[in-house]
Amino acid sequence: MNEMLTMVTALVTGVLLGALFFGGLWWTIQKGVSSKRPALWFFGSLLLRTSLALAGFYFLARGHWQRLLMGLLGFVLARLIVMRLTGPPIGHRDSPAKEISHAP
Repeated sequence: MNEMLTMVTALVTGVLLGALFFGGLWWTIQKGVSSKRPALWFFGSLLLRTSLALAGFYFLARGHWQRLLMGLLGFVLARLIVMRLTGPPIGHRDSPAKEISHAP
């Protein structure tokens, strides 16, 4: 039972790391596109988010590949959740994109 609790904790930690990483990416894009110095926003955010994610995975795994794998699964799940929450409105997802034709 203790091993199952460890795996669930690793999965939840991976989700939290992913939410921090991808939520931070979304926030950076929102701030960066309207900034006078977008390169500073994007580069600083990349360094911070990557450092936090790598440190989190390092402490999460503690030498066990199973914990790392569950954390990575949670990280990917968080990506899907953040994409769903921050994506285009529901009505725009189902409509196909119009093709642009340059031929006469």
